[in-house]
Amino acid sequence: MPKGKWVAYTAEERAWLHANRAMVISDYHRAFVERFERADVSLSNLHSLRKREGWSTGRSGHFQKGEAPHNKGKPCEPGKGGLHPNARRTQFRKGNEPHNTRHLGHERIDPKDGYVYVSIDETNPHTGYGRRYVLKHKWAWEQANGPLPEGHALKCLDGNRQNCDPTNWEAVPRALLPRLAGGNRYQRKLAYDDAAPEVRPAILAVAKLGHAAKQARRPSRMTPIPSQEDV
Repeated sequence: MPKGKWVAYTAEERAWLHANRAMVISDYHRAFVERFERADVSLSNLHSLRKREGWSTGRSGHFQKGEAPHNKGKPCEPGKGGLHPNARRTQFRKGNEPHNTRHLGHERIDPKDGYVYVSIDETNPHTGYGRRYVLKHKWAWEQANGPLPEGHALKCLDGNRQNCDPTNWEAVPRALLPRLAGGNRYQRKLAYDDAAPEVRPAILAVAKLGHAAKQARRPSRMTPIPSQEDV
């Protein structure tokens, strides 16, 4: 039948098609053609009719929970499927690893911020994998100095973020970082990273002094508020 031509069905045919809609499509088509002598109706015509009319077959095409596949426990025949020579040629052998495997100690540089990441022997909490990537400068600093204090960050002293030597990084309060980032549109200040190497120690010292002065001006949370009787 030419593609796109409308297929008409009699009331008797439609009644039969609806009553037997749950049949497998191949059996459905064969039984219909034999019963009504409709050689002009193709399998795809009946498939489209069921979809168009919304006649559910009750089958989703998915394995139901607890249902075993029909080929469970049956080995693949030699030369077919996973045992085909072309498939065997690209299969991993036991103990082999992909060519792009990143082993323990592998390093990579983040293209956005330039920090170095290193693969260490520690379980990734997100994936459960036996290795994970961490910031190399922080990992190296903590190996030498212990855990980074809470509320602190590591500041690169020479401006080279790929220099992960612990002596090139200093733990500073996070509140100090804006003082090292330079000024804004209201206040012009030289940023630490943009300054010449010989000027950077002075910028860091001034920032620390300003931060300490601000902290000293803050009333201690532990200081009790005097009552009127005490006054």
